[in-house]
Amino acid sequence: MACRQCTTMNTSRSSLPDPRFWLLVSPMLPVGGYSYSQGLEHAVDCKWVTCAAQAGEWILGLGETSMGRLDLPVLRRMYRAVQEHDLEALRGWNEFLLANRETAELQAEDVNMGKALARLVNDLYPNLTWPDFETQPSFALSFARLCVHWCIDINSACTGFAWIWCENQAAAAVKLVPLGQTDGQRILLRFAQIVPDIVAASSRVDDDAIGNTSPGMAIASAAHARQYTRIFRS
Repeated sequence: MACRQCTTMNTSRSSLPDPRFWLLVSPMLPVGGYSYSQGLEHAVDCKWVTCAAQAGEWILGLGETSMGRLDLPVLRRMYRAVQEHDLEALRGWNEFLLANRETAELQAEDVNMGKALARLVNDLYPNLTWPDFETQPSFALSFARLCVHWCIDINSACTGFAWIWCENQAAAAVKLVPLGQTDGQRILLRFAQIVPDIVAASSRVDDDAIGNTSPGMAIASAAHARQYTRIFRS
């Protein structure tokens, strides 16, 4: 008879996510997310964000609005479209998502990250020919494609997608405000507490309710394009 400790360890190991999930959310994923601040650089420059508390509110607020009400609901629909080989729906949601990027910087960020992940998928799986590579793939499109191929369930995919975004934002805040590394970890821990609710809420958003509700980020991004000095691409 196996001892209780061994049984517990085996159960814990079997409940761990697919190791490829960790590869997907790793900072080593070569998509360049670390080079974008999504307007946070301007928010710091004009003193909308001046401390750890304000940085946390900025990031968590965007997580609930922009991520929870636009990106994740669209990601869910793209995931289903890839599963069903519905190229028309996939293209439509990709165009919808890019149309909701209010500035050229935000749209370029999404497309650049989407192309980078698409190149990685094509390099890793040269025989994976469907769906056809889009001229302007969003990051969510490429992400959905890889998650479906790896059989990563949709809720895990949404959690990973949101975590990649938050980690990049927290890293940007550490550099820009600036914050200590511990402050950055506090932001991540706070996000970890609310991300299950954000992911769950994204599953209840109807098609006609999907959209961005973050005018502050849009204003900051537009101003960032004309900012005198900057270290981030958006």
